Amino acid sequence: MPERLTRGATVVVALAFSLYHLWVAVSGPPEAFTFRGTHLIFALTLCFLMLPSWGRKERPFGALDAVLVAAAVAGVAYLWINLDYVLTRFAYVDDLKRNDIVFGLVTTLLVLEASRRAVGAALPITALVFVGYAVFLTPTDPLVLLDQLYMTTEGIFGIPLQVSATYVILFVLFGAFLERTGASQLFVDFALAVAGHSAGGPGKVSVISSSLFGTISGSAVANVMVDGPITIPLMKKVGFRPSFAAAVESVASTGGQIMPPIMGAAAFVMAEYLGVAYAQVALWALIPSMLYYAACFAAVHFEAKRQGLEGVPRDQLPRLARVIGERGHLFLPVVVLVAVLLSGFSAPLSAFCGILACFPAAMLRANTRSELSWRKVAEALDDGARNAVPVALACACAGIVIGVIALTGAGIKFTGLVLDLAKSQLLLALLVTMAAGIVLGMGLPTTAAYIVMVALLVPALIKLGVVAPAAHMFAFYFAIISAITPPVAMAVYAAAGLAKSPLWETGWAAVRVGASGFIVPFMFVYEPALLAIGEPWWIAVRCLASTAGVILLAGGLHGYLLTAARPWERAAMIAAACALVLPNWQSDLIGIGLGALVIAAQTLRRRAPAAA
Repeated sequence: MPERLTRGATVVVALAFSLYHLWVAVSGPPEAFTFRGTHLIFALTLCFLMLPSWGRKERPFGALDAVLVAAAVAGVAYLWINLDYVLTRFAYVDDLKRNDIVFGLVTTLLVLEASRRAVGAALPITALVFVGYAVFLTPTDPLVLLDQLYMTTEGIFGIPLQVSATYVILFVLFGAFLERTGASQLFVDFALAVAGHSAGGPGKVSVISSSLFGTISGSAVANVMVDGPITIPLMKKVGFRPSFAAAVESVASTGGQIMPPIMGAAAFVMAEYLGVAYAQVALWALIPSMLYYAACFAAVHFEAKRQGLEGVPRDQLPRLARVIGERGHLFLPVVVLVAVLLSGFSAPLSAFCGILACFPAAMLRANTRSELSWRKVAEALDDGARNAVPVALACACAGIVIGVIALTGAGIKFTGLVLDLAKSQLLLALLVTMAAGIVLGMGLPTTAAYIVMVALLVPALIKLGVVAPAAHMFAFYFAIISAITPPVAMAVYAAAGLAKSPLWETGWAAVRVGASGFIVPFMFVYEPALLAIGEPWWIAVRCLASTAGVILLAGGLHGYLLTAARPWERAAMIAAACALVLPNWQSDLIGIGLGALVIAAQTLRRRAPAAA
């Protein structure tokens, strides 16, 4: 097919994909196979149109890709045509017909191939490993397995694909609409006006703008590629090392997936698994995300002070009043979304209202109104659909893994194995889960890694007494944190490329800047008050203690608090941080005492030259 015709077909399919889900948000979803199947057809078709011939975009859409598109449509359409038969048959009992087998195999293989093109080989390989385990290491009949994966809503058409079709596509569209109306520029200008002039200002700008943009993008790498070209050169200009500049951007961008009101796609999966409203998940995530960014902000400040770095001169920065006056109204769609969520309406309807508010909000002032056009609307719809494809295909492929685990009982066996390894010691189980999350996250998209952890590891944590929200959030965090954990750290790779810094040096700098990301999950497991669970006064106490702890940790790791820290002071700050994150008053007193000792020593040292 000619390249121009391929591009046109891709745009048409993408627009139809987005418009279909906007219509469903208003009218309500149809029957499960119909709704999820339509979502899957769109995702598969767009994948084969956008990423033809083994993922090399430069090659034109060919005959093989056309065959794959036709096969994808046929595989799902077969279920629609025979929907009464599919819904009334006894799964695992009634034998599969020949057509069931043919279309089931075709659809399964297409999902594996499309997910390979969209998110890489690691996820389909993982799915094939689980299929191999079921077929060769358990007494599972291959046809029963195919029944589970294709003819029920426990496999490919399971909860992960439902979450992608119900929630993710709409929030991705919301992010695309915000970006097309100029909100990303607002976030950067707002951060520059607020923090650009302070010590290490561009680094703080990166933290603020990445947290704002990350909460609408849900992708660490996408966040780096939007904010990084602006913030990394500014950080280098004021004197930050290239590796540190890239580390700050990658850590700040990674945190976007844990930052309410709009988090990464896995947060919507969590809401579905726990059977709670998405607003509840956002509430649980609020305090941990604030601790994460407080530590990141402190790390930038301490590093800048230690190196004696200044900010950007005020006359080179936008003024806050002018930024708010010219573009502040672009915050309104986010306000609308949050208001609808807090009013008790569903997350899809909230996202739909936010989308509807984007262009009217941009029309409120002439400077943003002039940039609007129907072409921008079409581009937002197109971008949203394209950005949703990797998540949809990852969810479909993860459904294969979940189907195998549910059918074979592998989750129960793995839970028993983890409990045996941990020998009823919660800390050991948490360390195993952390390691698994980082390893899985290195090769799988966040959503897929989280889904696998929920099936294999989270039940073990719950059996050891961890409350369900904390267990799920723990898995969620470590599925995300791999983006800044060497050796495979995708956000670090993206930022290092922009900063032209060595990968390993950047990776370890990111671990230091984002150290709180490794500590905070343990904090809320041992103290659920950090998930806003419990009495308000105790939640406030733990917030204050934990904030002091993560700031002292950043000071210890970067060698500065009130002034440059001596070795014993760095050790004392790290020890104080560890004490403050433990949820009891004895450790709090130890942490406060050590922190006060360091502050007193540094205060005296700062006063000595002045007195002399």
